[in-house]
Amino acid sequence: MANFPQTDTASAQLGTLFVVATPIGNIEDISARAIRTLKDVDLICAEDTRHSQRLMHHYQIETPMISLHEHNEVARIEQIAERLQQGQSIALISDAGTPLISDPGFKLVRELRQKGCRISPIPGPSAIITALSVAGLATDSFSFWGFLPSKSSGRKQVFSNLSQHGETLVFYESSHRILDCLKDLLDLLGDRELVIARELTKTFETVLSGKASDLVDKVELDLDQQKGEFVLMVSGAEDKVTEMDLATEKLMVALLEELPPNKASKIAAQVSGLKKKVLYQWALDQKD
Repeated sequence: MANFPQTDTASAQLGTLFVVATPIGNIEDISARAIRTLKDVDLICAEDTRHSQRLMHHYQIETPMISLHEHNEVARIEQIAERLQQGQSIALISDAGTPLISDPGFKLVRELRQKGCRISPIPGPSAIITALSVAGLATDSFSFWGFLPSKSSGRKQVFSNLSQHGETLVFYESSHRILDCLKDLLDLLGDRELVIARELTKTFETVLSGKASDLVDKVELDLDQQKGEFVLMVSGAEDKVTEMDLATEKLMVALLEELPPNKASKIAAQVSGLKKKVLYQWALDQKD
């Protein structure tokens, strides 16, 4: 049987909702634990039961399925809560990847948590993490913004709002909008380094990287690069050394006589309000 997470005695008779990650493309990208859980639970809630049937058939999973998508999610909550309270266990899956990440499920999970139901993750594939792992962009800090607006005006507003963000920006985009999206990005964010991951783990997987202007040209000239599902990753805004006032410069010079650049920039940042890494880079430039 599926292993239940530890819990208190009072809720020992309750069932568990398992949030199960499934492959984003290659059907072999699923954990043994996920397969076992899908076989052991009493019910599977799938975003599209017809789509998920291929996965079930491949791994000989015969657990009953019902649909749970954006149009019926709220209506399903009481039904699922009642089954959990009766001691049944249920798996939640999306069409691909980790549920709730730009997919239905967060309303269900939120309501079930408020009702005291047990919820346990079965981790696995995620298009965001898969794309970032091969992008070659900074991953110490990134933000995910889901699908961009369908209209150019909406996309441009999003790009404008994010123009000063220093972390790597991650978006989902569809095949019929990818080219227009890249053009809007170039207009609003400039010629930044981009990575486009297309059809990850599938037969026609491609990962393109380069300046925004170069990728606009590549995608426009190659119709194959306008097909499939996309993860778009954008390098963050570069920190430019702000022109320091004379007082901050004198402070840095004095601190650097006694302290290493890292400590000097930390202290100067607290005093001046400038970012530590900007001051640190200035200190390194002076040494050079």
